[in-house]
Amino acid sequence: MTKLIAVTACPTGVAHTYMAAESLAKAAREKNIELKVETRGAIGVENELTEQDIAEAHAVILAADTDVLESRFAGKPVVKVGVAQALKDPAGLLEQALAMEAAAPDNYLKQISQAKSDRGASRKGPYKHLMTGVSAMLPLVVAGGLLIAISFIFGIDAASEKGTLAAALMDIGGGAAFALMIPILAGYIAFSIAEKPGLAPGLVGGMLASQVGAGFIGGIAAGFLAGYVAKWLKDIIKLPRNLEGLKPILIIPLLATGITGLLMIYVIGEPVKFTMDSLTSWLNTIGSTNAVLLGLLLGAMMAFDMGGPVNKAAYTFAVGLLASSVYGPMAAVMAAGMTPPLGLWLATMIAPKKFTLEERNAGKSAAVLGISFITEGAIPFAASDPFRVIPSIMVGSAATGALSMLFGATLQAPHGGIFVLAIPNAVTQIGLYALAIAIGTIITAFMLFFLKKPVNTQLGGSDI
Repeated sequence: MTKLIAVTACPTGVAHTYMAAESLAKAAREKNIELKVETRGAIGVENELTEQDIAEAHAVILAADTDVLESRFAGKPVVKVGVAQALKDPAGLLEQALAMEAAAPDNYLKQISQAKSDRGASRKGPYKHLMTGVSAMLPLVVAGGLLIAISFIFGIDAASEKGTLAAALMDIGGGAAFALMIPILAGYIAFSIAEKPGLAPGLVGGMLASQVGAGFIGGIAAGFLAGYVAKWLKDIIKLPRNLEGLKPILIIPLLATGITGLLMIYVIGEPVKFTMDSLTSWLNTIGSTNAVLLGLLLGAMMAFDMGGPVNKAAYTFAVGLLASSVYGPMAAVMAAGMTPPLGLWLATMIAPKKFTLEERNAGKSAAVLGISFITEGAIPFAASDPFRVIPSIMVGSAATGALSMLFGATLQAPHGGIFVLAIPNAVTQIGLYALAIAIGTIITAFMLFFLKKPVNTQLGGSDI
């Protein structure tokens, strides 16, 4: 039996990673194909592919939006797609992988040396590099934000008393975890571009961005600068074979760190700091009308592609602002990300005849995903009826984001869904915040109620 292997990974590592893996595994079982899927999610690498697995595989499917150590598969036929594609067309990916011509064993070994020097050339571009950085940064943001919120249990000003538990929690969450956010973001953007030689200059560039006050925008700039400088140096510096080992541990880190650091201090830092200060000032003094418009935009973006690039752009924007103590957009983004699956669940309850039996059963799971802030729970519904579902969830999410901003809700933690609401002071205006989510859910459900047609009149619909 022909064996295939696959790797799935999404930026947050919460939903897409595992849903894509299950989708591929299910399609493989139906086609009687031997498949092993490695997942690279928020809890780490699971079902890791061994050297033997890779050697025995006919081809590799990479359904990923972040770095997955692609160099492991040098010389193997590879099908590379975004993680969402494994949800939309798993059978097609399997067929595509099976149809690829396997590399001969001797050819496989010959290609490894060349592939090592070209391992960064076939990446998916800036989006993938940015999402690799965001994925690495998120655990720090989550842990830091929640620890800060827990410190508020003892009182909003309790952390000002040195030596107290509240002060210790604030030091851990704000002084350490949040302080590492931007360096880690920059470091792993650079790592995605240039692999290990990019890590040191990326981390240093990110730290300088923090020190000069350039914020997450400066961190992103530093990460791309460091990564491409390191990659350029790696490509142009040629040394005798016995000195080649000095490149990744001495020459490239030294030169790339120096170049990145000097550019951040003398060229990039101050203009980006001015931009970041202006943005922060505007957000802190924003009027109600502009707040509603910002929430409307962020909310619609969260629902547009349910975990795709547009969704992640809105999410990254809100997460980055946490380092500048701007918490309103984060509240709007999380609320707007919860309503698509929640609205679909409610729609299956109030209009069961407009959904198949499978969709009605999926609605129950969508509710759990929705309260957990996993927007991807709406994907199966959107895939089956995009022209009715996507506008409905966008309107509901836009309304939720606008209301959240109008109510002045703020959120300290970038994930957790309804479970974060139980932490005192993690969310402000908690009653109005919950109301915004409820209103968005109802709007989504009623739009679906009016737009969707009964199952038996939909193309391909079935209740069997």
